Amino acid sequence: MTSAEGALRARALDLLAKDAALAGLVHGIFDGTPPRATAPYVMVGTAEGSDWGTKDRAGREVRLTLMLVGVDGADGDVAAARIDAVAQAMRGPAGAWTVVGARTIRTRFTFARDGGWRHEMVVRCRCLAA
Repeated sequence: MTSAEGALRARALDLLAKDAALAGLVHGIFDGTPPRATAPYVMVGTAEGSDWGTKDRAGREVRLTLMLVGVDGADGDVAAARIDAVAQAMRGPAGAWTVVGARTIRTRFTFARDGGWRHEMVVRCRCLAA
């Protein structure tokens, strides 16, 4: 059985890659920090899991970090809204797991020294073993 964390990373990458509107706004969607990429781009960051379930089914709660990286005055509001929409659509099958709940629980916007910026979203997904 694959881990819930790995299954959710794969599901998030798949859903983000299939979003045509997002694809028109960014230069790429990456699993982790890309070695070389031109901003703006999206990356799937950490996936932290903890025990969660019901009386009769095993489960995991996974907090998945999705990040939009931009530069200069590029407006990332539309791309961030698309990422949030994809995060809400995480419910459904994910490998050997079923995502029964998905919700953005934290957002953070930071500026970098080089003129870039990062919009980070943490999505809480509750999963039950299929």
